[in-house]
Amino acid sequence: MPERTLTLCELNRATLARQMLLDRETLPVLDAVGRLVGLQAQVPSLPFVGLWTRLQNFRRDDLTRPMRERLVVRATLMRATLHLMTAADYLLLRPALQPALTRSLQSIAGRRMQGLDVDELVATVHEFFAREPRAFAELSVTLSELLPDRDPSALAYAVRTHLPLVQVPSANSTWGYSGRIPFTPAESWLGKPLATSQGPRHLFLRYLAAFGPAGVMDFQAWSGLTRTKGAIEALKPELRSFRDERGNEMLDLPDAPLPPGDAPAPVRFVPDYDNLILSHSDRTRVISDEYRPRIFLSAARVRATFLVDGFVRGAWKIEKSRRAATLVIEPFEPLADEDRAALTGEGERLLRFVADGAETVEVRFAQ
Repeated sequence: MPERTLTLCELNRATLARQMLLDRETLPVLDAVGRLVGLQAQVPSLPFVGLWTRLQNFRRDDLTRPMRERLVVRATLMRATLHLMTAADYLLLRPALQPALTRSLQSIAGRRMQGLDVDELVATVHEFFAREPRAFAELSVTLSELLPDRDPSALAYAVRTHLPLVQVPSANSTWGYSGRIPFTPAESWLGKPLATSQGPRHLFLRYLAAFGPAGVMDFQAWSGLTRTKGAIEALKPELRSFRDERGNEMLDLPDAPLPPGDAPAPVRFVPDYDNLILSHSDRTRVISDEYRPRIFLSAARVRATFLVDGFVRGAWKIEKSRRAATLVIEPFEPLADEDRAALTGEGERLLRFVADGAETVEVRFAQ
């Protein structure tokens, strides 16, 4: 039986605590990336902003160093999108995500893949990447020569979702990756094989630690997996059970933090595509349904957001010129003077992190 009903604010504070957004923490970067079970990384700079807003005294080389030391990898993972993940987690969790990646391929390129032996394609292309790290632009030429009657973009997507590849970091980029980024087989880059287990057990428990309390549909929204209810039912004896205010079952780890719903939540700037925004089927624990259309745009774009009292209250962007950088804050509702002041101070610190070469920085509120 569920222990009790959790209010919306309690779910919000629990998620923020696990996401390190109630207090900046002093964890080593490798531990922080592991605790978050990866960070969205469609744009190389985004994980840096995501860690800056969560950790005390975070510097760029705190992340670029473990990238180059092969302790953190950038690869296609949850929801078939690019993420940063610790190497240890990648080896353990990547196999459990394969059904979701296969489903993504069928959804996007199913008709164009009819009659194709994907395993044979992957084996052939593995040799292409194993000889030396290569960019996907080079692969397109090879695929066109190998299978001239097939859509090369569909073939490339099949490779991206079925061959465990990681991106090779740049030697000098301050954001870790730049230019035409080469890929290489994960097992050769990391010097270890992937785990053999395909089940969602480890993935679900790690998800709860980072995003719980949560339900089965929430987990599926984050991971891209489907039909996980049976496997998760088997884990229930190990878990706590709650209800949300809508009556949905919420599962959680026995010792996970549950701060009170009125715990202080400072203003925070969250980067584009951050998993805080994307990792629940019911996203009202961080963003109201009213504001979703202003955050989730066409072409699967997800805007950068800011939090006031734990919830999304608007969006932000940085405009740069040769010598100046401006943070433009777009509130979705009127803000109290103290919140505007807090956003201004936090925004200036964000600007000096992202645009550290700018001679002048400015925070401006869009009207």
